[in-house]
Amino acid sequence: MAVILVGFMGAGKTTVGQTLARKMQCTHRDLDDLIIESAGKSIPEIFAARGDAGFRQLEHETLVKALDHIEILSTGGGTPMQPANFDLLKAKQTPVVLLEASATTILKRIGRDANRPLVQQLGSDGLVALQQKRDPRYHELADLVITTDHLSPNQIADQIINWLAQH
Repeated sequence: MAVILVGFMGAGKTTVGQTLARKMQCTHRDLDDLIIESAGKSIPEIFAARGDAGFRQLEHETLVKALDHIEILSTGGGTPMQPANFDLLKAKQTPVVLLEASATTILKRIGRDANRPLVQQLGSDGLVALQQKRDPRYHELADLVITTDHLSPNQIADQIINWLAQH
């Protein structure tokens, strides 16, 4: 059974994806890691060299390849915002799970993360505004929504497994 995890940065997609893969005894891939492997550069280096548009093009190309052979895929926070990516994710017959968290939790988790270009660029208020802007798109894509604020990765993974068993 395959699962695609979406949500804003800091919602727990990578950690939950790893936990879920362990519990389901399958593989987990993080789209950002696949992009880094493809480019041979870190995310900040890709943004510095190619800008947002260049990063998003590489992200799309990597997503197309990843969707052909994924079991559990954690996407980047901006992945579903690109219309071509949204359409790919929507057309795939793979359940999409939205992990969401409050702005307070997000800021606590990633507020000082130097490896996230948008955190450095936007600051706290900008991140909150970006999260509010992206939320409707995430919800439009999601088959299941889980709020992660007060749950452990194990609890979230168990909720996903139980939901998958019922669908």
